[in-house]
Amino acid sequence: NNILNSGEVPNLLASDEWERVIAAVTPACTALGIPETRDNVKLHFIDRVRENLHIVLCMSPVGNAFRVRCRQFPSLINCCTIDWYDRWPAEALQSVSTQFFEQLDLGDNADALRSALCTMCSEIHISVVKMAERFHSEQRRRFYVTPKSFLELISLYLSMLGEQREKMDAAISRLSVGIHKLTETNELVSGMKEELNELQPILKQKTQEAEELLVRVAKDSEDAAKREAEVAIEADATKKMEESTQAIADDAKRDLDLALPAFENALKALNALSKNDINEIKSFAKPPPLVRKVMECVCLLLGQPTDWDSAKKVLSDSQFMNKLVTYDKDNIPPKIIKGVLKYYDDPEFEPEVVQKVSLAAKSLCMWCRAMKVYDEVAKDVEPKKKMLAESTQKLEDARAELKKVQDELQGVRDRVAALRKQCDDTIAEKERLVDQANQTEMRLKRAGKLTSGLGDESVRWVSTVEELTQSRSDLTGNIFVASACIAYYGAFTSEYRNELVASWATGCEERNIPVLSDFRLSKVLADPVKVRDWNIWGLPVDDYSTENGILATRGKRWPLCIDPQSQANKWVKNMESKNSLKVVKSNDPNILRALENSIRLGSPVLLEDVSEELDPSIDPVLQKQVFKQQGRLLIRVGDSDVDYNDSFRFYMTTKMPNPHYLPEVCIKVTIINFTVTIKGLEDQLLGLVVREERPDLEKQKNHLVLSMAADNKQLKDLEDKILRLLSTSEGNILDNETLINTLSDSKITSGVIQRRVKEAEETEKEINETRLTYTPAAVRGSILYFVIADLANIDPMYQFSLEYFTNLFHVCISKSIKSDVLETRLANIMEYASLNIYRNVSRGLFGEHKTIYAFLLTTSIMRARGEISPAQWMTLLTGAGVFDEAALPKCPDGLEVVQWAQVVHMANKLPGEGFAGFDDEIKQNSAAWIHALEVAEPHKAALPGDWDARLDAFGRLLVTRVFRVEKLVLACADFVAEKMGVEYMENPPLNLHEVFPDSTKATPLVFVLSTGADPMSTILRFAAERNYDTRTHSISLGQGQGPVADKLIQEACRSGDWVVLSNCHLAKSWMPKLEKVVEAFPNSYDIHDDFRLWLTSMPVSYFPVPVLQNSIKMTFEPPKGIRANLKGTWATVTDVMWDSCTKPRLWHKLLFGITFFHAVVQERRKFGPLGWNIRYEFNTTDLEVSMETLRMFLDEQEEIPWDALLYVSGQIHYGGRVTDDWDRRCLMCILRKYYSAQILEDAYFFDESGEYFAPDHSDMDEGVGAVRKYVEGLPTQDGVGLFGLHHNARITFETQETLKLLDTITALQPRTGGGAGGESPEEMVSALCEKLEGDMPVKLDREEAGLTTFEPNEKGDLDSLQIVLLHEMSRFNKLLARVKQTLIDLRKAIKGLVVMSGELDSMFGSMLINKVPLLWEKVSFLSLKPLSSWVKDLQSRVAFFRTWLVQGRPVCFAMPAFFFPQGFMTGALQLHARKYAIPIDTLNFSFDVLLEETLEEVQEAPEDGVKISGFFMDGARYDRETRMVADSLPKVMTDTVPVIHFKPTENYKRNTADYECPLYKTAVRAGVLSTTGQSTNFVIAVDLPTDRDPNYWVRMGAALLCALSD
Repeated sequence: NNILNSGEVPNLLASDEWERVIAAVTPACTALGIPETRDNVKLHFIDRVRENLHIVLCMSPVGNAFRVRCRQFPSLINCCTIDWYDRWPAEALQSVSTQFFEQLDLGDNADALRSALCTMCSEIHISVVKMAERFHSEQRRRFYVTPKSFLELISLYLSMLGEQREKMDAAISRLSVGIHKLTETNELVSGMKEELNELQPILKQKTQEAEELLVRVAKDSEDAAKREAEVAIEADATKKMEESTQAIADDAKRDLDLALPAFENALKALNALSKNDINEIKSFAKPPPLVRKVMECVCLLLGQPTDWDSAKKVLSDSQFMNKLVTYDKDNIPPKIIKGVLKYYDDPEFEPEVVQKVSLAAKSLCMWCRAMKVYDEVAKDVEPKKKMLAESTQKLEDARAELKKVQDELQGVRDRVAALRKQCDDTIAEKERLVDQANQTEMRLKRAGKLTSGLGDESVRWVSTVEELTQSRSDLTGNIFVASACIAYYGAFTSEYRNELVASWATGCEERNIPVLSDFRLSKVLADPVKVRDWNIWGLPVDDYSTENGILATRGKRWPLCIDPQSQANKWVKNMESKNSLKVVKSNDPNILRALENSIRLGSPVLLEDVSEELDPSIDPVLQKQVFKQQGRLLIRVGDSDVDYNDSFRFYMTTKMPNPHYLPEVCIKVTIINFTVTIKGLEDQLLGLVVREERPDLEKQKNHLVLSMAADNKQLKDLEDKILRLLSTSEGNILDNETLINTLSDSKITSGVIQRRVKEAEETEKEINETRLTYTPAAVRGSILYFVIADLANIDPMYQFSLEYFTNLFHVCISKSIKSDVLETRLANIMEYASLNIYRNVSRGLFGEHKTIYAFLLTTSIMRARGEISPAQWMTLLTGAGVFDEAALPKCPDGLEVVQWAQVVHMANKLPGEGFAGFDDEIKQNSAAWIHALEVAEPHKAALPGDWDARLDAFGRLLVTRVFRVEKLVLACADFVAEKMGVEYMENPPLNLHEVFPDSTKATPLVFVLSTGADPMSTILRFAAERNYDTRTHSISLGQGQGPVADKLIQEACRSGDWVVLSNCHLAKSWMPKLEKVVEAFPNSYDIHDDFRLWLTSMPVSYFPVPVLQNSIKMTFEPPKGIRANLKGTWATVTDVMWDSCTKPRLWHKLLFGITFFHAVVQERRKFGPLGWNIRYEFNTTDLEVSMETLRMFLDEQEEIPWDALLYVSGQIHYGGRVTDDWDRRCLMCILRKYYSAQILEDAYFFDESGEYFAPDHSDMDEGVGAVRKYVEGLPTQDGVGLFGLHHNARITFETQETLKLLDTITALQPRTGGGAGGESPEEMVSALCEKLEGDMPVKLDREEAGLTTFEPNEKGDLDSLQIVLLHEMSRFNKLLARVKQTLIDLRKAIKGLVVMSGELDSMFGSMLINKVPLLWEKVSFLSLKPLSSWVKDLQSRVAFFRTWLVQGRPVCFAMPAFFFPQGFMTGALQLHARKYAIPIDTLNFSFDVLLEETLEEVQEAPEDGVKISGFFMDGARYDRETRMVADSLPKVMTDTVPVIHFKPTENYKRNTADYECPLYKTAVRAGVLSTTGQSTNFVIAVDLPTDRDPNYWVRMGAALLCALSD
């Protein structure tokens, strides 16, 4: 917001960062000539940011986020250029698809086909947009269609078309190769037979030639053998000579080897000498003795004198070293050797010794010694050398002779080899021919085997190739529609999907795009073997579920499954378990870590319980934002890059039945609606029934499914193997015996399997036929479940999982009465299941919803059987719907137009259901029908004429709806009792002893509360009965109590105690934790078996659904109806309590009285303001403490203290809740009826019917059971006389109940018809604003005042009524100003000229539903009217005050016109007080009801006081004849009251015989408690004459009203 507005975010940059910015920006300031102060530089930087920073904000207008952001950040509107992107138009869609399809190969007629595809792309997208709108209007399910889906359609189409074409081409190629190989084989067979005949004579000739050659080879081989023996002898002699010569050579070499190392070492030492070393020796003027000796020996060997001078010359010779190295060691004269000997033998003439004197001399010493050793050895070697030379010569001669002989031998050998080769060639040729003949014979045999084995396959392959070729050309359209299915229709239910696909297929056919006429996604993309596997893994077998499986596995986006029944969860877990599936919850803090590991390893992840918003941190995974870096595929998860494995799979599921995913979610995932279908559930339940009834059959069926799946898979694999072997075989196929045998074996196996599959299919057919006989029970189960599933739309606490239902259904099957007769057995199952499931579910429903549930159950069963037509059903719910009154025939007397419209509608729409001619009948006999149905139970009344026979029970319901709509709830209850049994209308009080056995340590018990209900005492009493009172720990949840509750649960799990968590609705933030705790129960092995978790909560949407689905739910509310209330109360009265008082007879009667009083005050609430002004939550605690007080008073007092009893129970125990004085008056009035001496008498009745009384003493003496028996016999429907109310009160109440029932059931139905069109909400509200602006009266201006209006009195002051007028004018002017200004602002906001504030937005919503905006209510008069009536009321009020303002004080005042009538009343008293100088606190009004009915009839003002008109009477009427209060006329809910003269009277004492009637501003009567102690809605009490006891009217709830609600 700040960036947009000022370009700066305060405190965004730290001080060191600012320093860097300033340093960087300063040169720019200098260049621009801006003074380089710190503030200037900062300002320049911010200016540059503002000029150069461009921000693009993209926001979805769907949902509240955009609206809220615009309000929170005004700069979004003020500082941005707003560009609204509408849906892509058809032209844009076509343009995009044209670009993508440009390079697509579509074969012949490509251009026309391409154009048709582009058009269809656009039409498909637009059709889904329309279908999504219809889906929302009918099913109230939101799904957003975005361009992302359109692009996915194109992308999927291009990739899948290529993939399927390749797949099909490969299949065609393999089959074609197989066909070609078989055809080729057949062609070869005839040629091979001729070839075999031609080979026979050639084979004979070759055999003869081979035999002759063999004789010659044998003779020549013999000669060669002899010559070879002679040569061998010579060779042996030569070899011996070689060995002798070699021995001599070795001996000589051995001797030489002794001398040579020393010589070589000496040479190395010489080579190591440098010039400096020689110079060192030369430099000796007087050499050391050893050096001299060495040099003498050297000189001797070199033939030089041995003195030192000669030695120095020798050393000085440049060739000295060379002479030593090349010395002729083989020819040393013996004389010299002799001279050397004396040195050699000298002990000091050793290299090691000489080394100590000179290193150079050491090397020369070594050389001298080596020469002596070498010479010594050479003398011994020389004779040996000569001998070696002679031997060598002889050896060469012998070798030459041997070679000659060997050459001769080789010639012989060559001849023999040539003959042998010729012989071998001949034999080989012969064998080749034999092999050829054998091969040809084998080929013929194999060919026979191949053609006989695969002959029928060849025929099938040919037809398959033709089909595949046709299918390949059909791929263009089939894959196109399949891609559209995957991209678009996942969120829709099956009927919508089918409708979409049918329209797409029709569109394709019209544009000549080849497509299957009965297109189904499963037909095009499903692999039957894979689908069988899916079914085994838990995917239901219906087509809808198969489509879902395809969507989940083939979509480009990861699937998000709407899965309230956990079907997808179960399937994914089973399917991916072998791949190390990782399951995480959406609220798990370790989601990213799990994703990282799984992405790296390529294992699948299942994210459960996803909410309506997805965590932004997983966006890169959802959008598959994979990138390449240094050859590695990476994806960013959290703050780290992870190696991406293509095997990774990501599944998401949500248990929300109807989530609202915004477009930003829809574009990231493929939303798939996995909600169970009727067909899918029927099949599951059928399996359940058959498994229980015929386990053998179900076992056989399951075995067949598995074996057929395996066999079909093996068949497919075998065919693939045959085709693969055929296609990969090289050369002549008939030469590959392994291949032929493999093909033959495969074919045999295939034949066996085919026969087995065929037999299995027959068996399966028989099994299915037998299984189908159990279908009625499965159908009933399916109906029961879908009715239960709909309950969640009534109240969020009514959650029942499919698993819970199937377990319950299974129990019902096993517990229902057995029978050998199938029809009887099925009837028993259905009857028992219906009732037992009804009872289990209904204990978790509020009383008002139990009737709805029972009625829905009954009608759903009947509708499934065809006993109620769709038209009948909708007529019951909606009546005639919207009708044109002008088009109706004339309405008969006695009927309202709405009733007549329904009659005409039924006659026209339901002639086949018995209503033909119904309109004519009513037109002629309307009075007879009205009279006949004017009874307490109109649905049971005898109808005129033959209509009793013509109409069935449901038809009578429709008649009741027309003529006595208020009795429809009662009629529905009796209808259920008639069709299903009275058990469905009986709601026994909650009995924890019956419920508790169903619970386990892992199953919580949940109390769903109504306002004021507290089950704590019930739980504690039950705990005490089970000796668990000391081990039951309770905590009331609220802020900060979550961790305490968590610790309590952990401790109780170990100890086996009970934990009660009250008021879970107050701990919203802790609910996710509670969910995790409860979900962990089934997998925890350390929980004590006695542990139980009790939860209580008001109905709230955020209570964890998994906890509700897997718990035992019970509603806790005051029972509905006197009988039910008393039954509930007396069920808790024990024998101990019954016998606990010392005055049993008094105690029993009064105890019954107080329980009856408790029932009455609770039941009065249902009559709204007629019962109580404020709805008080009287509860069992009030009753219990009153009972205890009664017992105490009776025990302690001799006489019954009536006044004390009345005061304590009425004013304290019950009255403590009562905040309205008039309600307290009513409460005490009712209590006096039951706490009186009369109740102690046996003949005392509580109402005029005589059915309600305290049981006789004689009955009570029998014990508490007698009271329960009496209560059991009370009427189920309470008479209004019991409450002291008029019959009209019942009509009002019953009408409300009927409308509530119809509205609730209607809300569960798909909303069909209607259609879109007309004005948009913005246009409607804008037009309404404009109209209201014109209708608003102008302000009341004092300038308009008449001459007498504000004429001052004799003191010059304005009187009190003039002051009242000024105050009222001020209030109305304030209201009118607010109304006019907000209407102008709202119109501007709709046009976008000003920001749509929260208040204006609320005003917009209110005006759409004809409600007075809150902005106006804050400054308005109190009113319950809808907007249209409120505006008329405002106009009439302003008109009254304008008349007063202009014409002066009126003779009669209109009380309903006043903002603050209490002020007007005080003003009238004040006026009188000043007139007569009487203290105002001594004045009160007395009242006189006049003859004039309206203010127009009043001609003159009274002398004293004021005349007031405009009153209405509720709960009674003013009888003009008797001029007293009288009972209301039947069906007349409110009546007008004549003008009343309010006369100020000094020290007024009211007549106690008159009825003190309270006057209220509105019919609600309740208001805010003001400082006076009275409700702000209360004006004054008016005394009205009556000839009855005033208490009669108190109980009747009679009151005067200033205004009605319509």
